[in-house]
Amino acid sequence: MPVVNNSEVKLFLLIGIPGLDYAHVWISIPICLMYLIAFMGNCIILFIIKTEPSLHEPMYYLLAMLAVSDMGLSLSSLPTMLRIFLFSALWISPNACFAQEFFIHGFTVMESSVLLIMSLDRFLAIHNPLRYSSILTNKRVAKVGLILAFRSIILVLPFPFTLSRLIYCQKNLLSHSYCLHQDIMKLSCSDNKINFIYGFFVALCTMLDLALIAVSYVLILKTVLHIASLTERLKALNTCVSHICAVLIFYVPIITLAAIHRFAKHKNPLVTVLIADMFLLFPPLMNPIVYCVKTRQIREKVLGKLLNKCVR
Repeated sequence: MPVVNNSEVKLFLLIGIPGLDYAHVWISIPICLMYLIAFMGNCIILFIIKTEPSLHEPMYYLLAMLAVSDMGLSLSSLPTMLRIFLFSALWISPNACFAQEFFIHGFTVMESSVLLIMSLDRFLAIHNPLRYSSILTNKRVAKVGLILAFRSIILVLPFPFTLSRLIYCQKNLLSHSYCLHQDIMKLSCSDNKINFIYGFFVALCTMLDLALIAVSYVLILKTVLHIASLTERLKALNTCVSHICAVLIFYVPIITLAAIHRFAKHKNPLVTVLIADMFLLFPPLMNPIVYCVKTRQIREKVLGKLLNKCVR
């Protein structure tokens, strides 16, 4: 990463839970449990998909990509979250901060892209089930995965370089327990117009993904309404429930946080920090649970593995 310019600010300060500094050690216990459950849950999903030949299909490969992006999100925030809540170490060097925001934004863009492709996968499966397997092959899914990873890296690659060119003087207190581009940018006392414009462009790309997901579900509903049997309609919609939950879990905290920053005149720092932490903790924690509960094939394989272990 680029070396930060010489300036008055040598370290940035992160924030824990405002007003609950004395309880950070106790708060670290549920946070550590959430990270552990999230990591184990996504590892189980990846292991089951890798070892079960019956799950070597496009839908499950996309689920594996979602698990990888979830693990990347949680691991990107893990170092600073644990340092703050376990050791009350609030400081972070500018270069480490730039590196962290690069990975957080990169995996955020990747997860958004994966959710979009998963919505298109559901549309193809419902709209044209006969041609679905010929349109979305395993090889094409692998190519899509590489394109998504490349897109994520290219989109956020300028962030650390543009941030390192800014001058930071006097203000050094960030608003969250980890580093975000827009949060660091606000601390600059030099012209950050380029950072603002490019950050807005990346945010638009993410919101475009959400808009296309919404369009795909409009098309899915339109297709489902043309199915004569009510049972078949419900069966088709049931295949989308897990994905809809994943979309809500991912986008609701992002939109809520953006709305608070944009429209709230008197922001409660406690609410802002909690929502920001949910943005990184909830998707990796909840997505494996949702897919294990709602996807019969995954649930059966997981329970089968657990029963085999218990019998042995």
